[in-house]
Amino acid sequence: MTDADGADRRTDLLAAAAVTLHSLRDVLAPLADRFADRGNELYLVGGSVRDAVLGRLGNDLDFTTDARPEAIAEILRGWGDAVWDTGIDFGTVSAAKGEQTIEITTFRSDLYDQQSRNPTVTFGDTLEHDLVRRDFRINAMAVRLLPGGEQEFCDPLDGMSDLLAGVIDTPAAPESSFNDDPLRMLRAVRFVAQLGFAPTERVRRAIGEMADQIERITAERVRVELDKMICGDHPLDAVELLVATGLADRVIPEIPGMQLTIDEHHQHKDVYQHSLTVLKQAIDLEDGGPDLVLRWAALLHDIGKPATRRHEEGGGVSFHHHEVVGAKMVRKRMRALKYPKSVVDDVSQLVFLHLRFHGYGDGRWTDSAVRRYVNDAGDLLDRLHRLVRADCTTRNRRRARRLQETYDDLERRIEALREAEDLDRVRPDLDGNAIMELLDLPPGPVVGEAWRHLKELRLDVGPMSRDDAEAALRAWWAERGSADGRAGR
Repeated sequence: MTDADGADRRTDLLAAAAVTLHSLRDVLAPLADRFADRGNELYLVGGSVRDAVLGRLGNDLDFTTDARPEAIAEILRGWGDAVWDTGIDFGTVSAAKGEQTIEITTFRSDLYDQQSRNPTVTFGDTLEHDLVRRDFRINAMAVRLLPGGEQEFCDPLDGMSDLLAGVIDTPAAPESSFNDDPLRMLRAVRFVAQLGFAPTERVRRAIGEMADQIERITAERVRVELDKMICGDHPLDAVELLVATGLADRVIPEIPGMQLTIDEHHQHKDVYQHSLTVLKQAIDLEDGGPDLVLRWAALLHDIGKPATRRHEEGGGVSFHHHEVVGAKMVRKRMRALKYPKSVVDDVSQLVFLHLRFHGYGDGRWTDSAVRRYVNDAGDLLDRLHRLVRADCTTRNRRRARRLQETYDDLERRIEALREAEDLDRVRPDLDGNAIMELLDLPPGPVVGEAWRHLKELRLDVGPMSRDDAEAALRAWWAERGSADGRAGR
């Protein structure tokens, strides 16, 4: 790109950002006027400016000001639909105005103790000192909001040049920045995923040298960044940076652990590369935006392979039960990262089930097997469909087509059964009350045992008439009684 091209693009982006911000004039202008009336400055700052320039501004707006927190709160209480000051000790007061969420923070020039990521909050008096403490130069641009709706772009650290070049760099030396707050290393990875930018060489090198410092960060904060990474527009690039710098070894070592484990078909450099391909293909199959559960399941579905690798006679390799081992590994890692139980359960269940389809063969499953596949997947069935299809990464076009056609056949079988019976909510043909009445039982574990027997029967044979279900229950009860009698002799 020539200097003239760069200047033209800079002008175009700033003009587009001005148009974007003008569309928020009804929010920004009155707010700027209120601060000006008190003799204070107000700046839109950070990610809000970056995203406005990139044409991706959302409903969360970040501001900075020379006004102290108590004055901010007073200004907002006369303007916002709702105001909360839970962050006031850190200089931040927030408000809701229409569809916008507003967060305004007093200029800061924080001091870090190099032991945690919690700074000693020190309020500053200038925009420049506030901007230089920020994580990356692309997040250190500001727009001054003047009375009457006027705007002034402020970029003392030349973040626009980084934005134009598509790079991620720190305002000061990255070693100093990451020492202050090691979470910034993960934020760099996250911005690779969200923006498609690349870290500068000095940032990449510093992350590699300081990866162990991430252990100063709580699991909850790590998880938030990892989720933003996996749900970004460019997660594969971010995962590769996470692995290449050694950060992955510290926060989710199971991912680099898949390297150098050759897959059983010898079609990929290693299981790690295969998993990246599956992630990409799963993303291509998404419908309705990033699917956190599906993406993690796609990336982690084969993490059990290194632990289950066995060399077979004739030079082959096998990974028997790697889905079982992998599901356990997923549970352990996601629990360590403090994921909600529902996410842990869903991702691990998808990993556990991702191989089940390969027993389908050429459609030789019975209706009972199809029912059990649907029952075991439950609400995850659509995600399981996508994961299984994404897991087909063979370069043999004929084999790939045959696998997809076979799965098409399974989906047709599922739909046919769904039309014939309540496949999505398989329950026994007799409920607990009917079981207690028929067998003259009080509530208790035996009723649950009978209920589970009838459910297994329902999965095996499909819906039964009331008479047939009662006959089956009596037969089971009689057999159970006979067995108890034999055990008692």
